[in-house]
Amino acid sequence: MFRTLRRALCTAVAALLLPLGLGLGLPATAHAAPAAGGAGYWHTSGRQILDASGQAVRIAGINWFGFETDNRVVHGLWSRDYKSMIDQMKSLGYNTIRLPYSDDILKSGAAPTGIDFSAGKNADLQGLTSLQVIDRIVAYAGQDGLKVILDRHRPNSAGQSALWYTSAVPESTWIANLKSLASRYKGNSTVIGIDLHNEPHDPACWGCGDQATDWRLAAERAGNAVLSVNPDLLVFVEGVQTYNGVSGWWGGNLMGVAQYPVRLDVANRVVYSPHDYATSVAQQSWFSDPSFPNNMPGIWDKYWGYIFKQNIAPVWLGEFGTTLQSTVDQKWLAALAGYLRPTSTYGADSFHWTFWSWNPNSGDTGGILKDDWQTVDTVKDGYLATIKAPGFPSSGGGDNGGGDNGGGDGGGKATCRAAYAVSSDWGGGFNAEVTVTNTGTTAIKSWKVTWTWSGSQKVTNMWNATYTQSGSTVTAVNAAHNGSVAAGGSTSFGFGGAPGGGSAPSLSCTAA
Repeated sequence: MFRTLRRALCTAVAALLLPLGLGLGLPATAHAAPAAGGAGYWHTSGRQILDASGQAVRIAGINWFGFETDNRVVHGLWSRDYKSMIDQMKSLGYNTIRLPYSDDILKSGAAPTGIDFSAGKNADLQGLTSLQVIDRIVAYAGQDGLKVILDRHRPNSAGQSALWYTSAVPESTWIANLKSLASRYKGNSTVIGIDLHNEPHDPACWGCGDQATDWRLAAERAGNAVLSVNPDLLVFVEGVQTYNGVSGWWGGNLMGVAQYPVRLDVANRVVYSPHDYATSVAQQSWFSDPSFPNNMPGIWDKYWGYIFKQNIAPVWLGEFGTTLQSTVDQKWLAALAGYLRPTSTYGADSFHWTFWSWNPNSGDTGGILKDDWQTVDTVKDGYLATIKAPGFPSSGGGDNGGGDNGGGDGGGKATCRAAYAVSSDWGGGFNAEVTVTNTGTTAIKSWKVTWTWSGSQKVTNMWNATYTQSGSTVTAVNAAHNGSVAAGGSTSFGFGGAPGGGSAPSLSCTAA
């Protein structure tokens, strides 16, 4: 993301405005909401992305970062099981994960750090390289009906680079590594594409013709290299900072596409990807304009929205985020959500997006999760409600690159265990997570967890499971996407509760 300004994550909570659901500057043509398409590999047609059957789809997802850092793995695994987090993303209505990485993870023997393996968490990640962990994330995301976009975020974990290469990581290495990843996931349509490089900025140019700085030409070289080994992938191309003297966000300026579009050897593969941020990242002149936020649709049109409106190509807002602590930022996010086009009105004939970020430890934006890596920032998530879109068909648990989703031959007895933990308690309510572990020798197809409160507690909402409460007894049954659990594997569900005294309950688990 744009890092001219870094601020420590503030834990104070400001009074927040509710989303306004504005449809700013767009025609009021009605479209049917999209069905849950997404089969096979995808391609573009004008401003839309279509699946293998020609059905329009909408990317409505989340950034989960960490592979680009010294940990060489997504963050938060020091706190939770990776499957639990993917299940929670699914339950919140996100259908795609953007995974930033640096070229460090492609070095021989690159291994992740900061993963908690206690109490059965992340058990199937032990001993794996960083690439093998991506294999597992891709496999489980596909099983949950989520797609994955790989994002070459940095040449190495030291920091963002203005150009796509450095003295330590030349263009040849960048392209070789892109081809390696494209080949690794060939035939696995959970990985729908690769974002070639994150946030090119000055001195990167667009259309200037200089091989050393012209990002548009570099994107063509890299995109064609990717498609030479995996012609089914989408190629996501970000903007630059400055075009013809007009500057904006790093990677957010796509004004040059009108005169200099990206040309690839395989047709219908280019998706343009701007980034856009609020004042918690850095100040821009448009935030102090007297007409703000009504001026914002014109700003977005100028930098990148015209590509969609003129039917040139699909536009995927790969990053946008804010701490939401200022009134300006609240108005910005409400206006942007409206500009991206509500799914209920426009269906998949809309802008695509992945919010920054899932992680709470993004210093200048925070995340959808709060600092405990469990609790959802429901206000921030609520701003995105109108632009979320259906998930996609499960891949059936297929794997690539050496991963293993587990399973069994049906010959053992189905058994499970459930463990209960309070993740946050603020006096007037609490959140808890229940981890369900398959303790048998064969995969289970479904599970049910039951407990009886010793006080007058009540479940107020639940995710990743459905529930009934009769008196003090609660019964939770798996959701459609997490009933299947491999032998030795685990999944989880969470809930919010109203307090009523009493101690943590004892749980019983039944599997089938």
